[in-house]
Amino acid sequence: LLEDVPGALWFQALSLRLFGFHTWAIVLPQVIEGALTVLVLYRAVRRVAGAGAGLVAAVVLAVSPVTVLLNRGNISDSLLILLLVLAADATTLALTEGRLRSLLLAGVWVGLAFQAKMLQAWLVLPALFLAYLVAAPTTALLRRMAHVGFRALVVGVVSLSWMTVVSAVPAHDRPYVDGSCNDSLYSQVFVYNGLDRFHVTEVKQHGCSRRSPFLVEAGKIGAANDLGTASVPAGWGRLLHGVFGRDDGWMLVPAVVAAAGLLVLTRRRTRTDALRGAAILWSGWLILTWVFFSTGRYLNSYYLAALIPAIGALCGFGAAATWRQRHRVSVRLAVLVTVLAGTVYTLTLVPSYVGVRPWIIGWLVIVTVLAVGILAGSLRRGRGSLWAISCGLGLASVALLSSSVWASGTVVVTGEGPFDTPYQPSRITDFSQVYPARVRAIEWHELVDYADSIRPSQAADVFESSYVAGYYIFATGREFLPVGGFSGQVPAPSLPRLIRDVATGKIGHATAAVAPRSHNPDMIWIITHCKADGSTDGSYTYLGTTMRRYFCAPADGRRAQRTRTPPRARTRTR
Repeated sequence: LLEDVPGALWFQALSLRLFGFHTWAIVLPQVIEGALTVLVLYRAVRRVAGAGAGLVAAVVLAVSPVTVLLNRGNISDSLLILLLVLAADATTLALTEGRLRSLLLAGVWVGLAFQAKMLQAWLVLPALFLAYLVAAPTTALLRRMAHVGFRALVVGVVSLSWMTVVSAVPAHDRPYVDGSCNDSLYSQVFVYNGLDRFHVTEVKQHGCSRRSPFLVEAGKIGAANDLGTASVPAGWGRLLHGVFGRDDGWMLVPAVVAAAGLLVLTRRRTRTDALRGAAILWSGWLILTWVFFSTGRYLNSYYLAALIPAIGALCGFGAAATWRQRHRVSVRLAVLVTVLAGTVYTLTLVPSYVGVRPWIIGWLVIVTVLAVGILAGSLRRGRGSLWAISCGLGLASVALLSSSVWASGTVVVTGEGPFDTPYQPSRITDFSQVYPARVRAIEWHELVDYADSIRPSQAADVFESSYVAGYYIFATGREFLPVGGFSGQVPAPSLPRLIRDVATGKIGHATAAVAPRSHNPDMIWIITHCKADGSTDGSYTYLGTTMRRYFCAPADGRRAQRTRTPPRARTRTR
């Protein structure tokens, strides 16, 4: 099955080819991509606001817990974010120099980001376009619009290039496209991973069966026990509290204040002011991504890492502008209010059951009180002393950043990964890590022994959904045939192909869901035509679903082929 676009796995595959199959070899590409993203964001912010602003932006990105969690796994969002930050950097260069070449390069980066995470790469395009239209030094509006049009063309060509080339290959010479019901990459990208993410309910594709019963049951178990993030309902406050708030909310208050302050500060500047253009770019990035994640149907925690470059950039711009304007009373008052509001908000994100919560509260209260006291004293003295103002601003920065540092530290200490969130309950960690590890430890030798009992010359084993087959492949390194793709819905392999493979002895055993019963036509045929294993090991419960093992003899396939004689052939015998 063809399950994703190339950027989602090619770098991991190359790393494994170079270094062998090790956990660190799988994670290495994400570590490199995360480190490069920090450096590129520093350069993009420094272009318009100086090295200090770039350093603040880089630190905010580096210590955000969702960034740390993402780069500890093998998820393609690390590459997506790197490429989009490169696009923002190239757009910023185009804003300052007005060169079409830089703008087209930004389009190439977005197109390559599409190869990593599909339509999510296009979310930031309106922000990049608007920033250039507003602030590019090119005088004529029509010329700026033409430049934007050229970049949109580049984005489209690069984004769709791989899909188009693969689609031109005959279907029998390439893998079936998972997530689609018509073996189409365009359906996978624009429906399964596109419209299906926007809609409140799942988009139904013609030709697909219903989802595998054990995946449906797994969703019910997760929702009933508040496990995972798929059950969090869409809404405008979705990202402000709970698991998502603990992913992205730590530096949100200063970022929003900085965005508003920058627009006020630059309102009377010339159209081509680079700082205002950069503020439009990163504010638009944050707003567009926030709206999509707030209204989307399905959301994993690590998705929210895409918000952090914008939050970091805005914090960097805001910090630099505050330092330059620190003699103004209104600026110090804004910082005082921001540190108070930010501290109170981040404290609400730390649950009461967290063991280190007293230490977090104590530290934040002490630093915040010192920062507010010094800033308030400088306000009473008008301009105030330079030392007092500098000390107050420094303590305010520490207070705002401390919550994010605490959260990142806990996820590292507890060894959490991309699907986890800071300060999550132990029952969720057990569900996502400890329980699967125990199951794998118990079943590992059984899986290996079972796979060793299958001779390479013997028939293959079939499992419904690659979700199940993956465990056996990972444990043994052998090949197993998944039916229905990841969700068990797609018509692959086709029913005639399955029957032929049984008839020729290529398939000998199959494991199917019987209670609730599978909806996939291939598995229904196996249940009705193959012989059920009557032993105690032939039936087991998996994610609330009864699974049963079946033996399929070549005679089953030949019998089915005889009973499925085409109508035209029967007509000739009359």
